[in-house]
Amino acid sequence: MTASTPSGEPNQTPESTPNTEAVDAGATLAAQIEALQAELTQLREDTLRERAELENQRKRMAREVDMARKFANERLLAELLPVIDSLEAGLAVQGDTAAHLREGMELTLRQLLKVASDNGLVMVDPVGQPFDPERHQAMSMVDAAGHAPGDVVQVYQKGWVLNERLLRPALVVVAKHD
Repeated sequence: MTASTPSGEPNQTPESTPNTEAVDAGATLAAQIEALQAELTQLREDTLRERAELENQRKRMAREVDMARKFANERLLAELLPVIDSLEAGLAVQGDTAAHLREGMELTLRQLLKVASDNGLVMVDPVGQPFDPERHQAMSMVDAAGHAPGDVVQVYQKGWVLNERLLRPALVVVAKHD
């Protein structure tokens, strides 16, 4: 049984008053707002941390690309050092014969061509082959007995291809068509 007030209304307990319910709802909302603010703060910190990590990664990648550019030809140059040594040794020899000098130059040229081919450089020397406008540049045309029309008769300057890309076309003389 509930107690009644002198006016005859039932006596309400403090937990069930509308004022108490509003205070409880306000406390719940304040707790939710505080939780959301904490979550927002955490998300901002996470975002800033991720931005900093991305910026650091971008800077690190830029440094690595710069170093790769700087030392991209390191292997090639290391392989050229013996060629340089051979040339210097040949120049240091005093009073040798022309035959020995020629032999030394031929050996050094073979070294140099090996280094070049090991690094993807291929010589284009098309004597006797059909003219290829993709790899050859015709300097002139001549009547050439013993050569088919359109064949390369003479090479003024050899061409070079690096990994299937033309660096320099071969300068050639081509046999005329009759």
